[in-house]
Amino acid sequence: MKLFLKSILVSSVALSASAFATELTYKVYNPQTQGIFPVTSTLISGEKDAILVDAQFSTHDAKNLVKLIQNSGKNLQYIVITAGDPDYYFGLEPLVQAFPNAKVIATPEVVKHIEATKVGKFAYWGPILKDAAPTQVIVPNATEAKSIELEGEKIEIKSPGKYASYLWVPRNRTILGGVGVSSGIHLWTADAQSEKERNAWKKTLKQMKRLSPSAVIPGHYIGDIPKATQAIDFTYQYLVDVDKVLKDHKDSASVIATLKEKYPNLAEESSLELSSKVLTGEMEWK
Repeated sequence: MKLFLKSILVSSVALSASAFATELTYKVYNPQTQGIFPVTSTLISGEKDAILVDAQFSTHDAKNLVKLIQNSGKNLQYIVITAGDPDYYFGLEPLVQAFPNAKVIATPEVVKHIEATKVGKFAYWGPILKDAAPTQVIVPNATEAKSIELEGEKIEIKSPGKYASYLWVPRNRTILGGVGVSSGIHLWTADAQSEKERNAWKKTLKQMKRLSPSAVIPGHYIGDIPKATQAIDFTYQYLVDVDKVLKDHKDSASVIATLKEKYPNLAEESSLELSSKVLTGEMEWK
């Protein structure tokens, strides 16, 4: 199987797997540095139907997704939300308005987390998003399904626990990594505040690696999508380094300086700064 990349619009890429009778095409939208977070949404398309994975943070970016889907000419069957963080679901409002027949689903863990945190997240992020904030926070419907189908092709919903999930397409060995996989940026570790939580994260990355994927689409990334499992490897090593640094440094300034020195070329320094304050106990984050 051969995967290739090409530009679509200003800030999207497309991956296409063409070795099978039912061709699945992956169009990846990511606002890169134009967004608050470089969060990924992926349109998986068959011949006639499509599935959208994750809904963007701002409604402005979500409206770009609406155009992308409309221009594809596909029938949108599902919108799958893989994580309980607001950059994965705050953009649902214009998508649901444009595609009222699409089923909006997430794992029970993701839905539970959204329900428990949506008020606080909107209070924090609403003023930052300004006119790109949703007027209504839409919560996905919980599903116990372990997979969904797109024109006969199985797409597995992997739910390793807590409030994050990822998708696995066995036929062309593609992982849509969700919040668990990043590339080109400092990781947002404020939601993995204990070593136990970070170890669980690393365990999930090991599970992904054991699937031997041909392609991995990170949930957050700056730049190009890395080849094969490079994004998994980067994310894992970054978490290892975070734990090492936290053992030697107890204040956020030292943690920030050490990780900047180790990763001088990564974007999203604001994520490093906030996460370091949370991990050292200098700031509360829920």
